[in-house]
Amino acid sequence: MKSLKRVSRLAIALAVLALSVSAPPARAADPYTINTILSLTGVYAFIGTTQLQALQALAGYVNKNGGIDGRPLAFDASDDQSNPQVSVQLAQGLIAKHVPIILGSSSPGSCAAMTPLVEQNGPLLYCLANAGHPTPGGYVFLTLYSAEAQMGVALRYFRLRGWNRVAYIVSSAADGQDAEKALLAAADEPSNKSVQIVAREHFTPGDLSVTAQMATIKAAKPDAMIAWAAGTTAGTLLHGAQDANLDLPTVTSPGNLNAAFFKQYASLLPKNLYFSAAPYYGADTLADRATKAKLAILSDVLAGVGAKPDQIEISAWDPASLLVDALRKLGADATAAQLRAYLVNVKGWIGVNGSYDFGTDPQRGIGEKNVIMVKWDGEHNGFTGVSKFGGTPLPGK
Repeated sequence: MKSLKRVSRLAIALAVLALSVSAPPARAADPYTINTILSLTGVYAFIGTTQLQALQALAGYVNKNGGIDGRPLAFDASDDQSNPQVSVQLAQGLIAKHVPIILGSSSPGSCAAMTPLVEQNGPLLYCLANAGHPTPGGYVFLTLYSAEAQMGVALRYFRLRGWNRVAYIVSSAADGQDAEKALLAAADEPSNKSVQIVAREHFTPGDLSVTAQMATIKAAKPDAMIAWAAGTTAGTLLHGAQDANLDLPTVTSPGNLNAAFFKQYASLLPKNLYFSAAPYYGADTLADRATKAKLAILSDVLAGVGAKPDQIEISAWDPASLLVDALRKLGADATAAQLRAYLVNVKGWIGVNGSYDFGTDPQRGIGEKNVIMVKWDGEHNGFTGVSKFGGTPLPGK
């Protein structure tokens, strides 16, 4: 009997040993990957690289707080080289793999080029450029607020400041045309009947000079100017204005709201440079505690990677955060159709840009109610909020 027991114990021990040898080692859960198309080289590289930094920082924060269904979050970024044709090729490859989400691109032209590929059946495309007019209820979503919201807020601020003679210069590219159309629509609003557009100028991306256009603007004697461009093209406009000795209250694209822009073009900036911007830039005027809490998280997380918030960081942070919340609620196996249905019904979600309502502002979630006017303060290397949400000037601002 004792021999039988010894044999049984030996057999059990050998079986356990065999299992421990043959069983594969335990491994961490596979990451949940969001495929991202960004402009990491080319003319929009200053945007794409900043957006990638925000996404990587967000992934670190999400993974410290449970990930997605216990899986770590990862962003797989492909470079479209600021070229819409490359964006389309990359998107086609991802569509063939049946991915549920494509996040990006950084440029309006690339987003516009990818839209027809996904508009009807997905995957869900959340563009990190804010120009365009996606179909309400469709598979394409855009970051930040529309050109209509930006121009509406800027023109309201001008009018209420008594700056009724307005000149503008925009590019002939799609984003410039979008901005021009939005500005003219805002000028046609009955509330803006006192506003007069006194000069309408255009330039071609890649132009090295806008001397003639700025001379025409100066001759029109405007009270204020909208010089709409981002990055190096914005630098060309600012250089042209300086050469023409044209120092007006000027609104330019919020795509320039990053430290690199102000460092590079500090000597060209007008004394009164304004932006229709995200709440972050007027945080001292915010009363909403929930939005302030989200801003604090963003600031803390970016500080951990040696960065500070700016509008480009925010343009990636809020869309990706919203997708993370959707995946946590729907599960990591959520389809593009489920994600789309979830997003179009979001109301009251709080992000860095405030409260999102996709019913009021389809495919974006935010609009004029989320936009303030801010002024660049060169002396203190920072910004001052000069309006309430929607553009009404603050007292003395």
